[in-house]
Amino acid sequence: MIRSEIVEYVEREIIPRYDGFDRAHQRDHAYTVVERSLELAERLGANCEMAYVVAAYHDMGLAVGRDVHHIESRRILLEDRRLREWFTEEEIATMGDAVEDHRASSKRPPRTIYGCIVAEADRLIEPRTILQRTVQFTLANHPELDREEGYLRLVEHMREKYDYGGYLKLWIEESDNARRLEELRRIIANKTELRRLYDEIYDYETANNNANN
Repeated sequence: MIRSEIVEYVEREIIPRYDGFDRAHQRDHAYTVVERSLELAERLGANCEMAYVVAAYHDMGLAVGRDVHHIESRRILLEDRRLREWFTEEEIATMGDAVEDHRASSKRPPRTIYGCIVAEADRLIEPRTILQRTVQFTLANHPELDREEGYLRLVEHMREKYDYGGYLKLWIEESDNARRLEELRRIIANKTELRRLYDEIYDYETANNNANN
């Protein structure tokens, strides 16, 4: 489905870069987005090689900064000369657009099917995973916050992004994310359950952080 030389290059030069990012964006996240992108590409009849590359590069810009990571990810992809061994300039431009369009807070829909695919794949709406990644991000990027402050940040993030009226948009009706989003919204509305899950995840993550330090 994907030429071996493309996979070998991505596995050797691109995926390992995720090891330097925060715990919510390690290579396991990259592999999850790749796997889900390929499933969607096959289902929708898109080019699986292009979907694979877009998924692999989608968070590369985190090396520069989270606020501009989608723009920097596009730049990194467009400047990678090795990709021109396998793709046309038009395909590379399309993949660059898709990488830039994946960000959840984008105010406009993705420009191509590949942007829709990676955006949907990146939105793995599994409630516990969403909560865990939020806690991981807070611990990595806001170490000054204590448990209670971290919980308030999680509540605010859930409200702004995932609750009714939040900025998260889903672009592919055929995905399972819509059903899972409703499940997450039920948890957000149940403050007792939300707090229980937060405390459980927080204790696990802080224990792991202390063990690794």
